[in-house]
Amino acid sequence: MVELWDVLDKNGNKTGQLHERGKPLNNGEYVLAVQIWITNKSGEFLISKRAHNIDFWPGLWHTTGGAAIAGEDSLSAALRETKEELGVDLKAANGQLFKRFGAPSMKYPGNVLIDTWLFYQDVDISTLTFDFDEICDAMWASKEKIKQIIDEGAFAPLSRSYHYLWELFDFAEKNR
Repeated sequence: MVELWDVLDKNGNKTGQLHERGKPLNNGEYVLAVQIWITNKSGEFLISKRAHNIDFWPGLWHTTGGAAIAGEDSLSAALRETKEELGVDLKAANGQLFKRFGAPSMKYPGNVLIDTWLFYQDVDISTLTFDFDEICDAMWASKEKIKQIIDEGAFAPLSRSYHYLWELFDFAEKNR
């Protein structure tokens, strides 16, 4: 089945055009993606490990994310992606948009606007159900543990997708 995305301008406004996943975007066209960080009462973050057979960051730790499908807003995409990848039903009221930034797509030709969401929600890790085509493991990790994973080279490259990570950690702590 073909997945369609809304085409956006550089300000995030829908242009009325649709884009087929995997095809290159025209100059000045963007699609919307989301990254979802979940933090618990202990100040840990729920991170997941990419499946080893996936073509993009195989076997590396990261946070949940994906593209918004046509007709979907950022929050709806965040809720859907988390449900699909981890089986977690996030409560919309527990989330807030932390940051939006533009970047070249790492997987498809073109540009992406990435909305980064932060959810304050305790999740029982034993109840997670993975989409094994994408995710093979998950854990709660302190920011120190995440830094250790980064230092070991086992986390997705910060410079490509998570350049804001230390800012996010400070934000989560201040707004807990």
